[in-house]
Amino acid sequence: MSFSTELSGASTIAIVGAGQAGGEVATLLRQNRFEGAIVLLGEEPHLPYLRPPLSKTYLAGEIGADALIYKAAVAYEKANVDVRLGVRVEEIDRNATRLVFEGGGSLNYDKLVIATGGRARELSVPGADLGNIFSIRKISDVEALRPHLEAGRRLVIVGGGYVGLEVAAVAIKRGLDVTVLEGAPRVLARVTAPELSKFYERVHREAGVDIRTGVSVTGFTAGPDGVSVGAVQSGGESIAADFVVIGIGLVPNTELAERAGLLVDGGIVVDDVCLASDPDIYAIGDCTTHASHGFLRRKIRLESVPNALEQARIVAAAITGRPSPAVAAPWFWSDQYDLKLQMVGLSDGYEQVVIRGSTDSSSFIAFYLKEGLVIAADAVNRLSEFMAAKRLVGERMAVPADQLADEAVPMKALIAAAAG
Repeated sequence: MSFSTELSGASTIAIVGAGQAGGEVATLLRQNRFEGAIVLLGEEPHLPYLRPPLSKTYLAGEIGADALIYKAAVAYEKANVDVRLGVRVEEIDRNATRLVFEGGGSLNYDKLVIATGGRARELSVPGADLGNIFSIRKISDVEALRPHLEAGRRLVIVGGGYVGLEVAAVAIKRGLDVTVLEGAPRVLARVTAPELSKFYERVHREAGVDIRTGVSVTGFTAGPDGVSVGAVQSGGESIAADFVVIGIGLVPNTELAERAGLLVDGGIVVDDVCLASDPDIYAIGDCTTHASHGFLRRKIRLESVPNALEQARIVAAAITGRPSPAVAAPWFWSDQYDLKLQMVGLSDGYEQVVIRGSTDSSSFIAFYLKEGLVIAADAVNRLSEFMAAKRLVGERMAVPADQLADEAVPMKALIAAAAG
């Protein structure tokens, strides 16, 4: 399906959500020569900023808040984008094509882009509302957490996914006593193979992290001062902690869309040009569910900056009547210690995993095969080979397992042979 529309110079495009996706679509619309008004609305007091560094370099204090800003204010000024921060949209009146703001005020739109992202998933157990229990999704979250990262303090992290392990790496380097509790039998269980999980568990344990898998947190109890967390109850055992970080995933912010009567199924359902179930409303980013992803060819919700930016490009093209850009294989990354993990494709349903290099080292790449095709790859400190892996996955190439594993065979030769 393709969709385009002609909008007059007096038209208004409203963008709800001032994250990377919202900021990107705002400036791209102007680059695509849209001449009407563009209004970017954000709840936070910050310009659109990069969220991935929050649990990495920003938490570690290696970069300041200014370094997180995605595009400087001058970029929006030059594009004549009306940026309104600290504004919460309470309602979408689809009949009147109007946004109603919390506290009063409204804005009429001709086309609307919802880019509301997501929020950290909460842990629903007794004591979860105690002090010194944190999550990481916003700059303010990190600013509240960072003062607690003092050497010798006891940190319990609930969740062994990307965020939990990234926080663990930062905290252990700061001299904290770190325990990671993961409910699944292994860390990163939802996104990677057992070989990768075993590798990362070993790396963290060697660094001093106490990783416990297959455990569930049943509650928190207050400490003697009534503020600090006294203990985490896990499988009947109490684990002393001075503070806790919860990293158990993301909840898409779909409530605004739901109140407006848009189709929501795990996310705001969008078609191949990110059009929601209203001809005047698009949605992009973590809050969306692809009815059928252009590359994966199935219904899915992706939590990925590259996906959000790709959707922003698609919407900017759709609104301005330009050809829709090609959809690529989804990719992700994580930085822990001196390890850069880069992942392309989705490995679920794989039939075989092939390791190029050795998981006993700090540099290797895992390929996932299904029906002879390379459907995904996880690269650890293999930046140049990852670029080749993206092509193998993106073009659904068939490569024999023994050749993938053979480092004597250059990746370029594998691509050339597979491409025929």
